[in-house]
Amino acid sequence: MNQFDRSDVLRILRITARQLSGWQRAGLVASADVFSFFDLLQVKKIRDLRAKRVKSATILASLQAMQRRVAGMENPLLEASSFNIGTRIAFRTAGRVLDPIDGQFVLDFSPSGKVLETTRAKRPRAVLPVLPDTVADLFARGVSLEEDILSVPDAIRCYKSVLEIDASYAPAHINLGTLYYNQSDYELAEQHYRKAVEADPRYALAYFDLGNVLDETQRVNDAINAYKSALQLAPTYADAHYNLALAYERSRQPRLALKHWRAYLKLDGRGPWAIHARAQYHKLLDSESLKLVSNR
Repeated sequence: MNQFDRSDVLRILRITARQLSGWQRAGLVASADVFSFFDLLQVKKIRDLRAKRVKSATILASLQAMQRRVAGMENPLLEASSFNIGTRIAFRTAGRVLDPIDGQFVLDFSPSGKVLETTRAKRPRAVLPVLPDTVADLFARGVSLEEDILSVPDAIRCYKSVLEIDASYAPAHINLGTLYYNQSDYELAEQHYRKAVEADPRYALAYFDLGNVLDETQRVNDAINAYKSALQLAPTYADAHYNLALAYERSRQPRLALKHWRAYLKLDGRGPWAIHARAQYHKLLDSESLKLVSNR
């Protein structure tokens, strides 16, 4: 069963018709009378956030901010793990948790802060509809399974099933590559990131992730080229500026590193990562100034 009408959605998720209509008017859910499993999962996440007193306007603002900050991400609720912190939302991306509205990375969570992780306890598999067999539904299921570390092997199987149907589905290659990267299987991670680049050469996130695995395996010059490709597609991609600055430092190109530390600080001037970026920027700036004085 891959299609659900409004009555199915209301029954499965135990929400009211008024709630669903309100979320559609707010732009959180597509205005439609027929829903896919992909849509069903999105409505479920919105329901969980609203139950924790996160306003619809805040959810929408967070989704839009996340799309701007992470190039290539179209639907953050389904492409990244989500948490609410009080009445705000944070997303886990690239191994870090980001509050997209203020651009700050969140390092610590109190037990009360880990809210959407409670979906683990509230998400017995028997409640889910029959295993979907379309690309979008399988992909959405894989993202959902990623939220529980014990379900990562199932998520990998889901993404592989997606690629059996459509070998050029770039988001599945990205997510599969990231799961392998987190397991330190850099060879498989690189294979999938490269396939994502081949499938969609305009996918900035694919170049960024490829740069990360190249950097991790000590191929700094190749990593620099990958980060530069990501920035050509998305010049305001803050994380790409940050990682490129680090790579230039490692390759002993301090002036180029300065350029990207400065770009990063313009895009994200607050938070723990900005503190490190600012320290590196001033350190390199002072060093280069001394060199100029010495040369004169």
